[in-house]
Amino acid sequence: YSGTSGTELKKVPMEINWNPEMVEKQGFPHFMLKEIHEQPRAVAAAIEPHISRAENKVTLKGVGFGGEAIADLDKIDFKKDYALTSEVLSKVERVLIIACGTSYYAAQVGKYLIEHHAHIPVETDIASEFRYRENIVLPNTLVITISQSGETADTLAALRKVKERGARVLSICNVRNSSIDREAHGHLYLNAGPEIGVASTKAFTATIALINCFAINIGVLKGSLSREKEIKYVEALLKAPSQIEAVLNFDKYFDKAAETLGKFRGFLYMGRGVSFPIALEGALKLKELAYLHAEGYAAGEMKHGPLALIDEEMAIIMLAPQDALYDKTLSNLEEARARGGKIIAIGTGDNEHLRRISEHYLPLPKAHWTTNALLEVVPLQLMAYHLANHLGYDVDQPRNLAKSVTVE
Repeated sequence: YSGTSGTELKKVPMEINWNPEMVEKQGFPHFMLKEIHEQPRAVAAAIEPHISRAENKVTLKGVGFGGEAIADLDKIDFKKDYALTSEVLSKVERVLIIACGTSYYAAQVGKYLIEHHAHIPVETDIASEFRYRENIVLPNTLVITISQSGETADTLAALRKVKERGARVLSICNVRNSSIDREAHGHLYLNAGPEIGVASTKAFTATIALINCFAINIGVLKGSLSREKEIKYVEALLKAPSQIEAVLNFDKYFDKAAETLGKFRGFLYMGRGVSFPIALEGALKLKELAYLHAEGYAAGEMKHGPLALIDEEMAIIMLAPQDALYDKTLSNLEEARARGGKIIAIGTGDNEHLRRISEHYLPLPKAHWTTNALLEVVPLQLMAYHLANHLGYDVDQPRNLAKSVTVE
């Protein structure tokens, strides 16, 4: 009963969707390595509720804004409390994705996917910057917030700010009934299970998989994605878990290579297209775990500064999958090599040319460009993990960092 009014309080029981086994190491030396190896399952769990395997079709389920019914679709006012139906999504004219850290890099991958599939502008913003600017939220804008914990202070503050300005908010998070989940209008869940390691791994790949589903769905609703392309993209997404399983074989490679890699004075990660945010994420992981100097760059920006860093003591991690930008990326790789950089190339399949011009070549399974990011990030996670472990650092609890940033 309430202590002030004496009225009976009705509390709804809440089921927690994990069990004690999920927060044990299960034979792995660290939680992080366990979570890296859980990524095939995490990606499958993220997309499973939203994909019909029989039809190769995406239908977002459980988003559920609630709100009033729509009388006239031509007069939708996003400031009103409309349900997030397919009809309302079809009227979205722009998307704003707000996040921090690793989630922000997932948002940048989402920008490429949504703009390509739905042909609408997408802006990504760092929550700690967004909340203190004089932002303009235009009509018919859908705001997406990404937070593994659902408690990230800056992202929560940004969510409240856009809600005050009448925006509709869709949250992507891993923890049901977290603050961001409760305050958003609509909800998509990672279903990745508890992530104990401070450096996010499986939550990152689950986020990218879920954004893939969203991008396909809104592309179909906007009429910019044909049925033929939808089938192709869905098939690529369904293949991703087994392909990630194959990439996990690099675990042994980086375990052995850690001593050699530790001798470099710096690491430059580069990529183009969806590989650019993965380069940023790879550099972040190395900084978080191994406390080494690492930078991520768009490969096309090399001539605008990063070339000056390159010499024989600089490792160049070049993401060069077989996609529409492969030839451009290869040209950037040659530029770095000509200046003495030691190349670790990550490409597609048995690419003899990449193997020949690189110090180390890591072949990924052949995949569609929309899912390359899911495969590319795994060797970068393993590299950061093994290098940090070799240097004797606590990979599950890096210094000065917390799993959930709940204060500024």
